[in-house]
Amino acid sequence: MYDIKSIRKKLKKELDKDRYEHTKGVMYTCACLAMATGYSDIDKAMLAGVLHDCAKCISDDEKIRICRDADVEISDVEIENPFLLHSKAGAIVAKDKYGVDDEEILNAIRVHTTGMPGMSLLDKIVYVADYIEPRRNKMPRLQFIRKIAFEDIDKCVAYISGDTLKYLRSKKGSIDKTSELTYEYYKEFIRGDMKTVTEEKLED
Repeated sequence: MYDIKSIRKKLKKELDKDRYEHTKGVMYTCACLAMATGYSDIDKAMLAGVLHDCAKCISDDEKIRICRDADVEISDVEIENPFLLHSKAGAIVAKDKYGVDDEEILNAIRVHTTGMPGMSLLDKIVYVADYIEPRRNKMPRLQFIRKIAFEDIDKCVAYISGDTLKYLRSKKGSIDKTSELTYEYYKEFIRGDMKTVTEEKLED
């Protein structure tokens, strides 16, 4: 059993105010999604949520160092955009600094940015909670996605991963291959739905 209250106090000193408020929102959203999806360990979901960005405020150079010291593979896209490493580095920090040794929690932190094909339920809970927590307000059709999150989490992952790719492509920046693989895997869950603008743009 982990002491979430103690971890939150420690984390509050490491994150800036906005980031800490975001992590609280993700933590509580993880609890709600855990209840909605039947995930049995709500405390575990909350812990994964509150620690998902524990490496976010670390410098980019430090993120790279943390990953290299742990022999974690760093892609070319991550070298070009080191802020993407906060999820991989976060799993390491969660273990080394916050004493989390539960691999299910660590993996949920590790993949919360890009997702991955065949995610566990906890992986999906953190991935979705990070996108829909109450302070989020910039991504399109959030009301629709928030509704789907509590009806069918696999469909929600498909819509989030698709909309994220559409957004990244509009910025013409580098895209992590795992983000594309996540959408390719989960789009099957919305194959029978009415075709969306997002899907049409992605499949052109």
